[in-house]
Amino acid sequence: MDGALSECLILIPSLAKPSAVTIWLQRSSKTMILNAAQMVATAYTATRAQNAAKYTFVEKISMLKTLFSRKDPASNAAARRAERNRSTSGSASADLAAELLCAPTALMQLSLEDSRTVVSFMQPLRIKEGETFIAEGDERTDFMVLVLEGDVTVESLVVSRVSPVTMTVLGPGSLIGEMGLVDGEPRSASCTAASDLRCAILSRDALEDLMQDDPSVGAKLMMAVSLRIAVRMRETAEKLKLYAQLVQAMQQEIDTLMPTP
Repeated sequence: MDGALSECLILIPSLAKPSAVTIWLQRSSKTMILNAAQMVATAYTATRAQNAAKYTFVEKISMLKTLFSRKDPASNAAARRAERNRSTSGSASADLAAELLCAPTALMQLSLEDSRTVVSFMQPLRIKEGETFIAEGDERTDFMVLVLEGDVTVESLVVSRVSPVTMTVLGPGSLIGEMGLVDGEPRSASCTAASDLRCAILSRDALEDLMQDDPSVGAKLMMAVSLRIAVRMRETAEKLKLYAQLVQAMQQEIDTLMPTP
């Protein structure tokens, strides 16, 4: 503060008319002059600090604008696409995943080129035999699985039964968990690795990136998934109709054998 005080004593004449300052200095005591100078020094120091902070903030804003300046979204998407293509180019696993993804057991509506694009957003995963990677009722539904190698046992709990019932066994090319990825509802069945599995995972975050970077392929993927779910729902509806017919036929047999008095 001593340096600022000395500097302010020099600057005092520039803050008012010279004649007024001279008269005030002649009529004021040394203590009054020092107190006034102290007040001016405090204000001057605060002003310099504010100016320094202002310039520092401006410099930071300028740096942030340089680092995070808005670029052409199309060029950014193209750069990311090229990087992903380089990461999967020449990969036997990526080629296998692309071929299986557009196979009849998965999403046959996709072309091989579309499948390659989707696979570039997927992550590889290995699952050991006996591991349950999807549990019935689980609320973690932010991914779907494409089986590349191995078998998966699909089980579900049935009313009045303690142990789960095996619904089906899925092999390479099977797509698992796509319904939960779309609607976010809890898993409807449990999936356990019947052997060591090699899979490809598409997360919801990766799906959102795909929709942003390549909307055309993203739309095709969602349409293919929707058609797959619609087919399964129709198959389920047909089974329910068949079960209803069987129940009705059984009830008629019971009524014939045990007529109501």
